[in-house]
Amino acid sequence: MSVVWQYPSELLFAISAHVYAASLPASASSLDPITLGEYGTTATLSSSMPPRNWPRSIARKTLANLCLVNRAWYDAAKPWLWHKIEVRLPRSWLSVLEEIAGGDDGQSTEDSTSLAVEVCIQAATKVALASTAMFSASSDEDTLKKWKESILETLGGPDGSIPPALLSPPASRDPSPRRLRAESKNVARWKIMRSIGGAVQNVVDQNEPGLYVPRLYDSNPGWYVQYMDFNQFRTIGMRRSVEESATGRFVTGERIQALLKEMPNLRTFGATEYMDSALTLDVLNELFLRGSPSRRRGRHSRGRGLMANEANDLEEEDRERRQDCKDVEAVDLTGCVSAVFIRALTEFVNMRLLPSLHGKSNGSEVRDRRDTSRSPQPVPFVREEPLTFSGMKRLSLRGIKCIQPHTLTPFVLAFPSLSHLDLSATRATPELLTALGDSSVRLRSLALARCILLTGESIKNFLIYAPAAARIEELTLYGDCTFPSPLSTEELEEIFSLAPCFTSGGLTYLDLSSAPITKELLRDVCKPQPKLRSLGLSYIPGLELDAIAQFILSKAVNVEVLTLISTSPDLDGRGAPRSSALQASIALHSQVIGPLCTLPYTSIPSTTHIVPQARTRLRVIELSAAALRGLGSGAGTWRIIRSKGARGWYVDTASGWVGSELKRELPRDHPLRKEMERLADANGNVSSGVGWHARKMEVCIFHLAWIKLRTDACQVLHGYGMLGREDGLYGAVSFAYQG
Repeated sequence: MSVVWQYPSELLFAISAHVYAASLPASASSLDPITLGEYGTTATLSSSMPPRNWPRSIARKTLANLCLVNRAWYDAAKPWLWHKIEVRLPRSWLSVLEEIAGGDDGQSTEDSTSLAVEVCIQAATKVALASTAMFSASSDEDTLKKWKESILETLGGPDGSIPPALLSPPASRDPSPRRLRAESKNVARWKIMRSIGGAVQNVVDQNEPGLYVPRLYDSNPGWYVQYMDFNQFRTIGMRRSVEESATGRFVTGERIQALLKEMPNLRTFGATEYMDSALTLDVLNELFLRGSPSRRRGRHSRGRGLMANEANDLEEEDRERRQDCKDVEAVDLTGCVSAVFIRALTEFVNMRLLPSLHGKSNGSEVRDRRDTSRSPQPVPFVREEPLTFSGMKRLSLRGIKCIQPHTLTPFVLAFPSLSHLDLSATRATPELLTALGDSSVRLRSLALARCILLTGESIKNFLIYAPAAARIEELTLYGDCTFPSPLSTEELEEIFSLAPCFTSGGLTYLDLSSAPITKELLRDVCKPQPKLRSLGLSYIPGLELDAIAQFILSKAVNVEVLTLISTSPDLDGRGAPRSSALQASIALHSQVIGPLCTLPYTSIPSTTHIVPQARTRLRVIELSAAALRGLGSGAGTWRIIRSKGARGWYVDTASGWVGSELKRELPRDHPLRKEMERLADANGNVSSGVGWHARKMEVCIFHLAWIKLRTDACQVLHGYGMLGREDGLYGAVSFAYQG
């Protein structure tokens, strides 16, 4: 026997958990694009090179190899191997569907359900014997068989919730086309596990009263999934006709719903425009109504004596199943604009969140129809608790322009515990900000970019007076030439001088592009921002470069990324003759790069080595396409790095985080400098995650705060907000799109 079998399962589980945690980025990571390579490891929190975390592929390969060692390692590593699912290709999506939900074949679903019953009974019998081993004799085959018969007898009683046809394995049944009744095929795994667990506890109570039997864990991999997103999913290049794309869709609402039913511990869900037509009403119900929303008061319990129809029975059964699920903590719906999704979300809000004519939640629509059909008398006024989702902490609705305000407002207000909220390019209204300010929300990251219905007055009042905005650390009010900022100079002055998020100096990300910022506001009104790392000041043609440089030098020396697209008459101003390319390059280097980024010259003789430091941490400047063309191939270590789309940055390739220190003038053979130069030479032929100053809030990333045993471990999930690193479709929205 291998010596590994002598180790406790908790130790193997903890080792597997640390392997998974090794692939997670640090809570305070570098702003540079993620690089892969054998550069060693570091224990510091902020480092571009060497990276603190393993590549995700290495961690997954390690966990997969651990599963192949023996049964003990398989049981320990499997939960972490299935912890996170990223759907990439259609065939892999179908494989995941087959593995977790049994696929679309009804025959295989019947057999898998029957086998699940057999496996669960066998496992439950062994668990029960292990629990009673200290009180009884050694468990041999006869004892095991006796206990199994007792459990089967309890399950097969008149009150058993498992049909008798499922209590025998498929191989021992009569191969008849009608061997299973319709209700046998619809028994869900959660009901099977609950029934078997109750039967085992009853048998144990008969033999050893008062003895507790440990909970039986489901072997289905869906039990371990806590993260699922589609930001890498593509169907391009499969050479499918238009008819095949319309009639043979890979991601459908039925498939997602079947998958979600088998994932009771799901915490994070990310959708994209490539599969938003699968977000039906049933999928939204399955996603949002799990956990505490299904345990709220004001619901009738299920009873056979009531005049309940089949639809009500199914609704109550779904509610009972969802009670054992964990609340979803993060949902990303960026770019989901299909008519199917918009219609489903509107119906969800009307049914679940808006009050009906009788003062009741429209979520009881089936019960309302039943009540009106039983009695012609008017229905009395009944007040139910409003449906809220207290477990939701991070929500992104970026780019969903089709949601009307009367649907968007109650939907956002139904999440009273939000810390990250992205409403960029939506129809958010001043009324929504007012109601949000009066709620219990305490935001850490807020994105209101290009919201055409918001007014400067509403933004000012929210940032100054709303308790929800007092602790904001990441704020974007981005606007451009098409949708400029609604703020006025007077409103900006009040925000700079009175808003708690500005006066506290706790901002780490700020984007005020297209706002009417003046030199006087930056110099005299705005408070110091010592924690600011990324600053957006694009589309402000009247703001001079020297004013920006003086602000960074005196009040925000830790800024690493600065955006200056169509800002300052020295670069590419408007209303005046365009500066020549040479003059723009000279102005940029003489007024910004020289004073802020150049190391001072030292000639003092000393016996100790003196490492000079630049006056600020500025090392990345985003410029317009015209300004970048005027810079040519750069100057010295400053090179142009372009994203996969329309954005581009002027980057000091010899600067970056090494360990816990920002170093400049790195040697030519340093891995970080070589990687930055490789990105510059690629000329835009890079992945979608290459770029700085993200314009999309990252809400779905996982961060493992501490590890406890089993899959109900107490974990903390952190979204990295506007300083996070996105990839796939989210990366394109974050770093490639100009608007």
